[in-house]
Amino acid sequence: MYVERLSDTVDLRRELVRLGVDGGGIGILADKGTSHVIKISGLHVGAANILKQDALSVGADLAVPRGTVTASVPRVDALLIATERQLAALIQKEKAQPFGLKQLSTELSGFLKLPFRPEVQVMGIVNANDDSFHRESRFQGEAALQRIETMIEEGAAIIDLGGVSSRPGSESVSPEEELSRLSPVIDLLYREKIYDKVRLSLDSYEPSVIAYALERGFSIVNDITGLSNDEVARLCGIYGATAVVMHMQGDPKTMQENPTYESVVHEVELFFRERIEKAERFGIADVILDTGIGFGKRLEDNLALITHQKHFLRLGKPLLVGASRKSLINAIAPSGVSERLPGTLAVHLKAIEEGATVLRVHDVKEHVQAIAVWEALRG
Repeated sequence: MYVERLSDTVDLRRELVRLGVDGGGIGILADKGTSHVIKISGLHVGAANILKQDALSVGADLAVPRGTVTASVPRVDALLIATERQLAALIQKEKAQPFGLKQLSTELSGFLKLPFRPEVQVMGIVNANDDSFHRESRFQGEAALQRIETMIEEGAAIIDLGGVSSRPGSESVSPEEELSRLSPVIDLLYREKIYDKVRLSLDSYEPSVIAYALERGFSIVNDITGLSNDEVARLCGIYGATAVVMHMQGDPKTMQENPTYESVVHEVELFFRERIEKAERFGIADVILDTGIGFGKRLEDNLALITHQKHFLRLGKPLLVGASRKSLINAIAPSGVSERLPGTLAVHLKAIEEGATVLRVHDVKEHVQAIAVWEALRG
């Protein structure tokens, strides 16, 4: 006989199947092994005391600050710690409770039975402009086509083509200038029917440029303004395109000038909810959410969004993370753009561990390998 402690990240359901547990037992035990740690901010102190007792009654717990029992302050922050089954039981209890707990039960229900994570997809970056922050991502004409074909061979599932830099401090260009940069590459890809080999994404928010690409084999619109333009939303709906909705505070020229948030996770979620509703109004069936790492964010905001990807899964949409070679890596471990691949891999592996399923990257081959090894380690 020997005893083995399994990893906290083990796929419990798979281990139960390997053990030969019957079907019904697998569901029950897997739920017991799913742990939730949920922060609740601004909870009415009366609600906190009720929730504490109800949590204990189902085997869960609620961590509250000193003075909660005596109601020395009107509102408190708390941490709820519960398994999947305990959370489900607690949600039912709170539906009949006062002090806003009924509303809280609705919020908590979004964390139950989060959607199964599909295969992670790598989105390769190709820039048709000469001022993107990573020089090695810049290609024109036939060189762009060759680079894209290489990325496909390396395992890219999506190619993201852009013609305007969105780095901090960058200037916008006219739609005519953007199209003059992109149209030769788009035409080449269309002529070679690259859309039959890989999904093509356009990194743009200009309707005329987007329309040109959608008419020529592109099926994804990667919009850093998050569908702020109704015409972009209309085009996505008409062409049946997938919309990547990204959050950005401000615009590329000014976004890094003292960005501030009270709660970056909460504010990004509110933005996503609004834009998902807009997408539905315009008939957009497929939406991917991007929290916008580096777009109007401080280092602490970027780290919070990367490590709390699972929070956004309750919105029921795939999550994209694009931190490839960005300055947040330099802020943690000082390095030039050409030296940030190791940091990029660390960030992106953490992101997929937390629920992201699309990675926007400069280095396709290295990411495909890293993901394969990560998945093997996960069993």
